[in-house]
Amino acid sequence: MSKQNFVEQIADIEQDFPQWYTDVVIKTGLVDYGPVKGTMIIRPYGYAIWENIQSQLDKRFKATGHKNAYFPLLIPMSFFTKEAEHVEGFAPEVAVVTHAGGEELAEPLAIRPTSETIFGSMYSKWIQSYRDLPVLINQWANVMRWEKTTRPFLRTSEFLWQEGHTAHATEEEALEETMKMLGVYKEFAENCLAIPVITGRKTEKEKFAGAVATFGMEAMMKDGKSLQAGTTHYLGQNFAKAFEIKYLDKDGVQKHVYTSSWGVSTRLIGALIMAHGDARGLVLPPVVAPEQVVIVPIAAKKAGVTEKCEEVKAQLEKAGVRVILDGSDNSPGWKFNEWEMKGVPLRIELGPRDIEEGKALIFRRDTLEKQAYSLENLAAEVTALLDTVQKDMLEAARKRRDGRIVYAESLEGILSGVEGGNFVKAGWCGCRECEDKVKVTAAATARVYAEGETAEKCAVCGKSSKHVIIFARAY
Repeated sequence: MSKQNFVEQIADIEQDFPQWYTDVVIKTGLVDYGPVKGTMIIRPYGYAIWENIQSQLDKRFKATGHKNAYFPLLIPMSFFTKEAEHVEGFAPEVAVVTHAGGEELAEPLAIRPTSETIFGSMYSKWIQSYRDLPVLINQWANVMRWEKTTRPFLRTSEFLWQEGHTAHATEEEALEETMKMLGVYKEFAENCLAIPVITGRKTEKEKFAGAVATFGMEAMMKDGKSLQAGTTHYLGQNFAKAFEIKYLDKDGVQKHVYTSSWGVSTRLIGALIMAHGDARGLVLPPVVAPEQVVIVPIAAKKAGVTEKCEEVKAQLEKAGVRVILDGSDNSPGWKFNEWEMKGVPLRIELGPRDIEEGKALIFRRDTLEKQAYSLENLAAEVTALLDTVQKDMLEAARKRRDGRIVYAESLEGILSGVEGGNFVKAGWCGCRECEDKVKVTAAATARVYAEGETAEKCAVCGKSSKHVIIFARAY
């Protein structure tokens, strides 16, 4: 990446949020555009964030009894026709292979947009008895959904994700799994990404094609829009019946299983950017930051400076900190700008005077504060400070979100609320017409039910309210 890229001003986050986002993802080296329209190339810095996300999620999946596997990218088109609602929901996005090896294929093959069908096909083969249940499998993979309007990480034709697919003997177990994984996602989002999320059930209109019920977690971005950061689906017996996934129960009766599926994707990187970023660029939480600390030598040519920086780096690495020493010939000011734009949580500045006084200056990317710390116990100070940064980022994001949740009792109130960059809680009668009217009038959609809350009347039609819904404009 050239020096010039980092001294160019990124768009004003307050005036042009979409352009600010594009500038940040490109100029920090997270992605570049692929040669095929709608695709992205995830560059090493962006992929390092994804690897840290993977690592954190994978250990959580395994701790809850799930095992990883891999299923083929190509799925027979006939599989999609077995579950009517599913095929209808995904038809516009499916990319199809019709020729291979110079010949037309006997049956077209879909490039997977999701894998419920191929998992269902194999589960019907693997599951024979109650002793085979539950089946708890996750896969890390790429998927393709032919999108017309794309933006890096948020919506691309090909992206990376994980998808869990489970099979259970009873409805209760499958529902428990669906809610358990929603809880896993929420804990991860808040403790690793420092993003507070609201979880809840989706409306019938917004649920996954082929599901009985879909549950999502919604995160507020700095422009007040919502980003669906992950979903879990209770599939009931829809796919079990479509693919004849049966088991012989203890009572000697053949029964269909109950299934669930759940997934998050590289869209989470987009969430990180838009939930925490500022006028200077990225602000990354320490848990998933590729580098947690950057050391910038001051007057590096002076005797002992480089050596002391290398010594500090070794101490931090020994303490388990991901640290980089910027020994390039760029000026300290240029390095400050570069690493601030890249969102590194902490910057250590170390020069001759600091060494003489036995201290180092540490700059916090989240608060832009700088403070001197003793070199004597620096590794312990840094690890403690990283923990503080992680917690403070979550609390700052939570405070920002909670201050932008408003209530509305009319359609005009919903419109006013979302135009002000808020999440809007409003009563809803449960009627699809009223839900559609909110989308037409306010360009907002029902994100999730506000669990446990009640309202006397529907904000749209004035009739008795059955639910409180969180409405927002969304990515």
